[in-house]
Amino acid sequence: MQLVANREEYWDFVCQLRNHHDVRPGFIQQQHITKEEHFMFMEKYGKNYYVCLVNKNPAGFVGVINDDIRVATHPDYQGQGVGKFMITELMKKHPESVAKVKVDNVASLRLFESCGFHTKYYILEKDADVT
Repeated sequence: MQLVANREEYWDFVCQLRNHHDVRPGFIQQQHITKEEHFMFMEKYGKNYYVCLVNKNPAGFVGVINDDIRVATHPDYQGQGVGKFMITELMKKHPESVAKVKVDNVASLRLFESCGFHTKYYILEKDADVT
């Protein structure tokens, strides 16, 4: 495995993975992102992201914005240590970063716990339809 700087050649992969039907529900913001929106985002924040290559093939991405980690592993590579590798390598470059994980995203919670993270805060939100 190799973690490389995010370059424009990987932007389509990152966009497709971020929108993948098995990956998108794990993100706090779950709306579909258009290619145009994504490319504008990458032009601004792309330097904050890295891509994990397995046998020279993109397998996932990891980034940090305002000390908040964003990570996704392609379903074909999940369970193979790719996520843990990306987080471990990212923390060498950004040791003050934190992870904001949805409480029902068990896979991400386990991933970050396996990398030495622990729960520090709970943020509770009220559902709009509950009175």
